This record gives sequence, structure tokens and C-alpha cells, in this order.
Amino acid sequence: MLKSEQLPNCIYQKQPLIICPACPTPNETLYLSNLDDQKFLRFTIKYLYIFRKSVDRETLKSALSRALVQFYPLAGRLRRRVEDDDHKLEVDCNGEGAVFAEALMDLSCDEFFEFAMKPNRSLLRKLLYRVEAPHFFDLPPLVIQVTSLRCGGMILCIAINHCICDGIGSSQFLHAWAHIYQSTPNSNHLSISPFHSRHLLKPRSPPQVTFSHSGFTKIAPTAELNPQTGPNIFNFLQSQPLVPSSITFSPSKIRQLKRHCYPSLKCTTFEVLASHTWRSWVKSLGLAPSFQVKLLFSANIRDKMRPEMPRGYYGNGFVLACAEAKVKELVALNLHHGVKLVQHAKSTITNEYVRSMIDLLDDGNVTTDLSSSLVISQWSKLGLEELNFGEGKPLHMGPLYSDIYCLFLPVAGEFDAVKVLVSMPESVVDKFEFYMTQLDDEINVENNGDAKNHYEVDNLKMVSV
Repeated sequence: MLKSEQLPNCIYQKQPLIICPACPTPNETLYLSNLDDQKFLRFTIKYLYIFRKSVDRETLKSALSRALVQFYPLAGRLRRRVEDDDHKLEVDCNGEGAVFAEALMDLSCDEFFEFAMKPNRSLLRKLLYRVEAPHFFDLPPLVIQVTSLRCGGMILCIAINHCICDGIGSSQFLHAWAHIYQSTPNSNHLSISPFHSRHLLKPRSPPQVTFSHSGFTKIAPTAELNPQTGPNIFNFLQSQPLVPSSITFSPSKIRQLKRHCYPSLKCTTFEVLASHTWRSWVKSLGLAPSFQVKLLFSANIRDKMRPEMPRGYYGNGFVLACAEAKVKELVALNLHHGVKLVQHAKSTITNEYVRSMIDLLDDGNVTTDLSSSLVISQWSKLGLEELNFGEGKPLHMGPLYSDIYCLFLPVAGEFDAVKVLVSMPESVVDKFEFYMTQLDDEINVENNGDAKNHYEVDNLKMVSV
């Protein structure tokens, strides 16, 4: 077995190519909604796939060129609006193209698994060609690297600008690319055509903010510790050596969690797993009992916004729902309580709530409140693990590397299993994994009413760090 520091380097035998649309596309400016260009999303989503069998590179590039005809904004370039500062962004649909890099690595699929299970930024970033650019705005919206392995398999890494696509949208694009790969050269027909316009999510005039939107703040906290508000968790995490934590919940473990709530409360897999992860995260950090903590999680709004938002909408069609509680309530009360908080946060996402949030974001000083929040994004229901270019589904799919934002990921070959991936400070990662995995102990603690005492004994007093 290879040691972690022995991941081979990628060998590039030729310079990356620029793949342009196969035929002329509309030369226009794409308006981005307030959900698209919020500062929280100004990064690229980086996907990592492992396939047992490689596919033909020339056909792959040709299919990409044809896919970019229909998803032509991904071949454009992001820019600031001329009449604005960097508060508003737009896409110049100029057909400049996507970056496509090819590499070799002296490794087999099976050997690579040990690195993919707990993705490490410093090790795995070499699997995606680094485009040198002075600013995020100057990066191509789509960068792809295909790395051939010595066993005949391949690693596929894709970086998609989050301002243009959300998870559902990027899954739609990737499946379109795979479909075109397997189609005849002159056939670009897709069962669902991409819908480009974002004007249906324009703010109202004048803006009407009719909800409180506790997941946002006007002035982001800058201090590590404030006597009134407590620690800034985001700053604390960013300042620590982080270690990826990856825990897989099989269907039986998920049923075990749900037994905390049945029969008095029915819940989904996401609701119970989000509550359990949030509580474990809070307990491992050892926050003061009176501190107010939040859980921000992505909520798909496509059904809430129909018929305005048609099928094929691949822009950012989600908002961050927000559950919040004091540490002592979240920890001392049982999992049932956390699930109800998550369910309540989901129930607030209505058409009017979304419109109110869009209007709120028209104020460029409003930002996502990360100071006391765990952020969870669900990738396990997007169909990303079903991607197939004709040689079989991936052995593995996930992010290129782990971050402080938590992901719920699908598990290849294990239907209804969910992998929870998040990076935690090295000093508390073992404690976090203990709370996440000791399900029977958790039930016993809750049934005995001793959760508060149990927590206080283990409290790490992060506020004193």
C-alpha cells in the first residue's frame, strides 16, 4: 500500500487544449441572478471521478465541443457588469472555450482509492490542471483534466464555476456530455434542453424583504472572539490544521438513527443525518452552552418556483435554509429536537420566502453568516454517481478535496448509503468521529437524560483557544 505522501505526480505530455463549441453560439451577455452571483458562491465546484475503464480521448473532446453548443455560457467568461462594481456579475458568452488537459499517472484505480476516500487538498489538487489567472473572474468557467492510469482506468476531474451552475445544473451538463459522447456524430439531441435565462429570478422593484433570513448578515464578524457573540467558528476553523473526516452511513445505520424519532416523528434520511452531524460537530468543538449555532443547508427551489422555473434550469436553483439553536438545547435535548429544527427550516422555503431572499441579496453588503454555522450541501441525490460514458459507472465520485463545508455524498454500489465528508481541526477530529459513529451510546445517553452532563465533561472550551 502506498503512503499518502507517495501519490505520483501527473505527467503532461502536451499542453492543455481550449475546446470551443462545435458551431457558432449566441454572442450575448447572460444575466446572473442574485442567487447566482452572491459572494458565497464565487468559487468552482470540483468533482473527482474514478472510472475502471478509460474512454477515447478524441471522442470525449468532440462530445465536449458539441455539448458546449447547448451549454454555451460554460464556454464564455465571467465579468463584472460595466455599470456596477463587483456586486453584480454576468457572463460574456463569447465562445472562448473550456480548458481540457490530459495527463498520465503511475497508479492503478485500486491504489488510488486510499487517497480518494479522505480527499486531501495538498495531494489531490495536482489532478486538476491549474490555470494561472489574476482573479477568480478571469478563470474559464469550465476546466477538465483526464488522467490515464496504468491499469487502463482514468480519473476525471471537472471544475465548474458555481456562479453559472449549481449541483443539479452541473449534473445536467455532465450527463448531457456523456449522452452526446455515446450518440452519433450528428446527433446532439437531449431529453432535457438547458434553459439559460435567469431573469425569472430578478429582484422585485422595489425590493420587498418580508422574512428575517437569519442565515445572512450585513456585517460579517471579523474578530476571532467577541464578548457578546462568542467565537467566530469560521475564522477558528480556517486558522487550524484541518483533517478530512469521512464516515459512511449504511441504510441500516440510517434506520438506527431514525429510531431516535419514530414513532412520534417521521423524518427523511437527510433530516436525521443533518441533525446528527450538526450535533456531533457542535459537541466536538466544545462551544459554550449559551452560544447560538446555526445549520445552513441547501434547499432546491425548482418545485417552489414553478411554472416560472422550467425543467432544464441549470443555474443556481437553491437557497440556504437555516436552523438555529443554543448549544445547550441542541446538545442536551435528543436527536428528535434537532430533526424538528431542520424540518421547520425546510418548511419556511416557500415561493415568497425565495423572492424575499432574492430581494435581500440585492444589497451588496449582505453576506452569508458563516460565523456560527455548519454548512451542509447534499450531493447524494443529484445523480452525479450515475455518470456513464459507455464503459460503466464510476467506481467513485466526490469532491476533489475536502473542506470545512460538509458534503453528503453518494456511495458507489451502495444504494441509499450516504457518506458524510467534512474537514475538522486535527485537535478534535477524533472526537467528532466518535460522536458520529457511537450511535448506540448516543441512544443510551439520551434515554438516561444524561446528555448535558456527558457534554460538559467533554467540553473543549474552544472559546479559550
